[in-house]
Amino acid sequence: MAYNPNQHQVKAKKYLGQHFLKDESVAEKIADTLTLKGYKNVLEIGPGMGVLTKYLLKKDTKTYVIEIDAESVEYLQANYLNLAPRIIEKDFLKYDLNEVFKQEPFAIIGNFPYNISTQIVFKTLEMRDQIPEFSGMFQKEVAQRICSKEGSKVYGILSVLTQAFYDAEYLFTVPPNVFNPPPKVDSGVLRLTRKTDYSIPCDEKFFFKVVKAAFQQRRKTLRNSLKTFNLSDNLKANSIFGKRPEQLSVEAFIELTQLLEKDV
Repeated sequence: MAYNPNQHQVKAKKYLGQHFLKDESVAEKIADTLTLKGYKNVLEIGPGMGVLTKYLLKKDTKTYVIEIDAESVEYLQANYLNLAPRIIEKDFLKYDLNEVFKQEPFAIIGNFPYNISTQIVFKTLEMRDQIPEFSGMFQKEVAQRICSKEGSKVYGILSVLTQAFYDAEYLFTVPPNVFNPPPKVDSGVLRLTRKTDYSIPCDEKFFFKVVKAAFQQRRKTLRNSLKTFNLSDNLKANSIFGKRPEQLSVEAFIELTQLLEKDV
């Protein structure tokens, strides 16, 4: 027998970081953050009881959802019959999405569980060739960090690595009372739009390594925080090494990586 949505509500599970969105207008506003340019497929992460899914299904795209919670999957299968063939009961962080999308582009959207939200961003960066657009809800401070520019106190690893490949926009803030259960903090919705040229002119793995090393000791100058790279005296004399990491733009971090690559 199919579930009646009025009789059966999925219980939010703390260990999965679930906070179900209950405000229809916020759900519709999040769905409308997608520009629908450059892709036909949309993947929603962690749909829960489908409050956002409902608005995605009205759009001229093919919507898929990925959900690790069996109870939520059962609810969606019963209440969104047209979606049933496109419900993926897997862990987004561990699942190979090429099994579904092959090489086709797709956008990502969701009300992301706070406890894995940064890992979702890192997996998106790994798959950026296929993901032209990404939008969704994070803990407000994480959303602000992703979108912040150099000079900001919250500018860090996540800001630089994301903005190397995507343009990041902080769109709007969402209060706790629109969720069940309400989180203890505000949420923030952002959109990432892949850059027209999203290749970087340096070794990508080395770039990630340099950025992470720099921010691990963010109060120190780069001359000190990058000591493990065995800088030559000639390189240490460069004025860029007298700066702290939050003073460097994404472009400056790319230049820094290029300098380190040549310093042999």
